[in-house]
Amino acid sequence: MSATWVIARLTVRELVRRRLVLALVLLTAVVIGLTGWGFARVPGLHDHGQPLTAGEARTVAAELLLLVMFMFSFVLALTCAFLAAPAIAQDLESGVALALLARPLRRAELLLGRWLGLVASAVVYTVLASTAELLVVALTTGYVPRQPLQAEAALCVEGVCLLTLVLGLSTRLATVTGAVVAVIAFGATWMGGVAGAFGQVFNNAPIRDVGTVTHLLLPTDGMWRAATFSLEPAVFASQAAQHAGAGAFQSASGPTVAYLAWVAAWLVVVLAAALWSFQRREA
Repeated sequence: MSATWVIARLTVRELVRRRLVLALVLLTAVVIGLTGWGFARVPGLHDHGQPLTAGEARTVAAELLLLVMFMFSFVLALTCAFLAAPAIAQDLESGVALALLARPLRRAELLLGRWLGLVASAVVYTVLASTAELLVVALTTGYVPRQPLQAEAALCVEGVCLLTLVLGLSTRLATVTGAVVAVIAFGATWMGGVAGAFGQVFNNAPIRDVGTVTHLLLPTDGMWRAATFSLEPAVFASQAAQHAGAGAFQSASGPTVAYLAWVAAWLVVVLAAALWSFQRREA
């Protein structure tokens, strides 16, 4: 296992040196600053000539926060896809994997090391960026989500799910191809979740089942809705429940224990499949 941790540390160092990561950090800081400027003006808004009450301002802030965090969720998905796609594929294409595996290094140690390094990087970025955004919202509007830690945890799991899938794809597909496939799968899953919500609203079982199936095949949208439930005020969840469903930015309830167990099992299975695929791929 020592070799696995060495590969993990090297992976983190490689990511830090890449200009993509630096650009991501700088753009994230800029976006947080711009959204902070916007949130700071929410308490001064007027409705029909009357200034918003404190409660109305917090409601507006909650709606805007859900929109901002959805954008962050999409950026996180793109980041995980394009950071994980070269993890194995680039090593195979460049011949680095051949040089590494010629030493006393097993393929499982290389892949697990890459996975651990990517997971650590994605989790640190997600926690720091989301915490900064939530602090900005709290300081400018006074709105604090009901379960901020649970929301950050759900976003972290969303990113881990996608990068695990991309890592598995990188054992068979070229870098760009794997990233594009993962991003399309992420978008299709989100659309499936929206379709499932509409199926609940109109009591249409086939459409509702689309959302259920997509949440099982790729849990990214399921975890996004878990984050949504933790970020939104209780009144939003009540409104969603009364309408027998939720739209793209509201959730009627949080994830069940059974679903969280499914997500954990999904991660284990996909990572095991990636190991199996890499073991049978010629370096």
